[in-house]
Amino acid sequence: MNESALSNVRVLDLSRILAGPWCAQILADLGADVIKIERPGRGDDTRAWGPPYVRNANGEDTTEAAYYVCANRGKRSVTVDIAVPAGQAVIRALAAQSDVLIENYKVGGLAQYGLDYASLADLNPRLVYCSITGFGQTGPYAHRPGYDFVAQAMGGVMSVTGERDDLPGGGPQKVGVAVADISTGLYATIAIQAALAYRERSGVGQYIDMALLDCQVAFMANQATAYLASQEAPKRAGNAHQTVVPYQVFATSDSHIVVAVGNDTQFRRLCELLGTAELADDGRFAANEKRVRNREALIPLLAARLSEQSSGHWLRALESAGVPCCPINSLDQVFADPQVKHRKMEVALEHPLAGEVHLPASPLKLSRTPPEYRCAPPTLGQHTDEVLREILHYDDAQLRSLREAGTID
Repeated sequence: MNESALSNVRVLDLSRILAGPWCAQILADLGADVIKIERPGRGDDTRAWGPPYVRNANGEDTTEAAYYVCANRGKRSVTVDIAVPAGQAVIRALAAQSDVLIENYKVGGLAQYGLDYASLADLNPRLVYCSITGFGQTGPYAHRPGYDFVAQAMGGVMSVTGERDDLPGGGPQKVGVAVADISTGLYATIAIQAALAYRERSGVGQYIDMALLDCQVAFMANQATAYLASQEAPKRAGNAHQTVVPYQVFATSDSHIVVAVGNDTQFRRLCELLGTAELADDGRFAANEKRVRNREALIPLLAARLSEQSSGHWLRALESAGVPCCPINSLDQVFADPQVKHRKMEVALEHPLAGEVHLPASPLKLSRTPPEYRCAPPTLGQHTDEVLREILHYDDAQLRSLREAGTID
C-alpha cells in the first residue's frame, strides 16, 4: 500500500463527545497519528453513554458504549489530568511535537491551564489549533454551553423537519442523527487540512474557531438560500420536498417507498406506469412548477394508485421504467443491502475487550491513499505508556511518579 495521505501528521485530540472526535477519526482514517487525551478514571463522556454496549464473543456487554466506538477508531488513548501542573506539562510537551490540536472545552477553558492557542503557539508556531464550541469564540452566546440538539433547534433544521403543522403528528422534529455535531466535525476536518496546506507554504500554523451553530446554519444550504431569496421562511413538509413534486414517501399495500421524480420526463413515465397518463398532459401538472403549486390535487391521485400494490411490485416496475425510487431501510436492511456490502461500508476490527467490533467504514474512496483502519477504538489509557515513552522518552521512574500522583492512570 502507498504511504497514507496524512501519515506525516500528528494530532492531539483533547475533544470528547462527537464533533471533535468525529473530525479526529477522519484524520486517523487518512493516516494521521491521533493521540486521544482523556481524563484518568473516566475518559470521554460517551464511554458511559449506553446501553447499547459493545458485546464480546459470549454476547456479554463490555464497558465500551456503542456511542463511544462510533467516533474513536484509529486513535491512541492517553490518560492525563490536565488540571494539575504535571499533567499540563505533559500536554505542552506533546503539543510541541504535534501538528494539530483539537479541543472542545468551553470558551477560555484551557487558558487557565496554559493550554490555549496563544500559549501553545509560542512553543510550536507550526501548530494548527482547532477549537470547537456551540457558538464560537465571539458573540453574545459565546459562553453558552453547546449541544447538537440546541444547534439543530437554533440553526433552523428543526423548522423544516417533521410533519406539517396542520397534519396529525405535525410539529418540529430533530434529525435522528446528530447532524450539527457531524457537520461540524466534517467542516473542522476541511478547515484543518486547509490550514495544513497553508502551513506547507508559509511555515506557520493558525487558529481555527468552529461553532456548531455556524455549521448548522451553513448546512441549511438550499433551504437557507430559499429564505434569503424570498424572505419567506420554509415550512415543514414532512416527507415531501418543498420545490420538487412528486418527491416524497408513498404508502403501498404493505409498507412505504420513496418516489423521487426529478424532472418532467420522469413524471410522464410515472403517470404511464400508474395508468394515469392523462395527468402528464394536465395543465395543472405538466411542469414541476405547476405540480408544486397544485400538489394538494396531484398527490392523492398518485397515492391512491400506489396503495394498490406491494412495495416490491412498485420498486421493480418503477426501476424498470427509469423512475427514481427506493425502499426505506432499517439499519439491519442497510447493512444487508448488496450495494452497501459491495462498497464495503462495514469494517470489523480486533478489540481487546470485545474480541471484534463492527463499525461503519469510511465513505472516502481514494485510489492511491485509501483510508486505513489501524486499530479499534482504544480502551481508556490503552496507550499511555506507549505514547509517553515513544514521543516524550519518559522512563519507568517518570511514568511511575506520574501514576502515583494520579496524573495518569
